[in-house]
Amino acid sequence: MSLTQLNTEQLIAKCREQDQSAQLEIYNRYYKAMYNTALRIIKDPTEAEDIMQEAFLTAFTKLSMLEGNKMFGAWLKKIVINSSLTAVRKNNMYNEVALESIEYSLADDTGIAEEDLTNVTVNTIVNTLTKLKKSYSTALSLHLIEGYDYEEMSEIMNISYSNCRTLVSRAKESLRKKLQFV
Repeated sequence: MSLTQLNTEQLIAKCREQDQSAQLEIYNRYYKAMYNTALRIIKDPTEAEDIMQEAFLTAFTKLSMLEGNKMFGAWLKKIVINSSLTAVRKNNMYNEVALESIEYSLADDTGIAEEDLTNVTVNTIVNTLTKLKKSYSTALSLHLIEGYDYEEMSEIMNISYSNCRTLVSRAKESLRKKLQFV
């Protein structure tokens, strides 16, 4: 049976035995998704590729820390996200919103009706997302694309829960405003 016919759990079991061909098959299955995850956060293709490759090295060397073989993809994605956020912080590209400057608003006062955004394509949204401030695009990527909730995001981004909610709210508002002029 060739490695391409094995499921991920079987491949991870082989990877635990230092089978390099199984590691290559796992890499081939996951590298595109992990690269895209890093790129959404980093915004630099070269650095995103470096982070993705380092994440695979970390995953393969610390495979003994993974409990069970079923959660490999989620575990690897968390490594990529954490590495990407560390790189962003290291490059001083991440600007935290000060809790003192937060204004709470219950109403959506952006002035943009939801119907005005119905003809916007996914590519337009993704392109506009890259034009937002780094902290906004990171927050929206984690929340809307990666599916993290506020609690997980606040832990990942090392900010308070309320600061995270405000950051996502402001990021959504900024995205809406930019999409209005597209």
